[in-house]
Amino acid sequence: MEQGSAREGVRAPCVPGVPAVAPVTGRVPEQLSVGRSRDAEPAGGGRGARGEHPQAGCSQAEPPVPRVVRHSVRGQILEALRSALVDGELVPGQVYSAPVLGARFGVSATPVREAMQQLATEGAVEVVPNRGFRVSERGPRELAELAEVRALIEVPVMLRLARTVPAERWAALRPLAEATVAAAAVGDRASYAECDRAFHRAVLALAGNEQLVAVADELHRRSQWPLVAHPATRRADLLADAAEHTALLDALAAQDLAVVQALVREHFAGAEG
Repeated sequence: MEQGSAREGVRAPCVPGVPAVAPVTGRVPEQLSVGRSRDAEPAGGGRGARGEHPQAGCSQAEPPVPRVVRHSVRGQILEALRSALVDGELVPGQVYSAPVLGARFGVSATPVREAMQQLATEGAVEVVPNRGFRVSERGPRELAELAEVRALIEVPVMLRLARTVPAERWAALRPLAEATVAAAAVGDRASYAECDRAFHRAVLALAGNEQLVAVADELHRRSQWPLVAHPATRRADLLADAAEHTALLDALAAQDLAVVQALVREHFAGAEG
């Protein structure tokens, strides 16, 4: 299930005649001090760290890119890359160079490489020696398998919570469900993904099992990555997905176990989150 306000675009420098490293139009979280620019890399560019090849950019006169505040740079870059994954702006099968992406964020290649290494451990990308990182290619079968595992974990928990949690506790979660509707209304996939995971974490947290919440959230995040050649989710699809959150809260408050089970299974099987 998966987005609110528009964010600045981030684009890798143009690389004429070099298809191996793809441009990126990823979006940066608002806490990053990054602006849009098409400045070229320094003349004579040279090789990037660890054998990666920074590419020359298109030369256009625009203000220089503001630098990212050094506080938690790696974490901010990681979130920006995750948003770009959700949006499909990091394209499955394409290779991206850490120096080129670093130039777009106004940082060195190091925090970008560290963030990409984290994404590699999560299975979102794979390391391509001397070139960078290739975005993993996923098919419908993997998405179906993730939906099945999520249902095995979350359906029994939600049924137990429906029996034991008072209605007022579910009412307190309604603002989180409404946040997913608001994000879906503007078609912002990255913001929708964040609100969607926040809603599910809050529901599962009522079980009092932190390990459960962590495992379910990781599976949820992976289910939000785009499929190969998968078109962007339409706003209508996001709205329909978001509406299931409020319907689920109503069923949980009413202790309607049959509806809870049906909604959760349909939610996992019919959407990217």
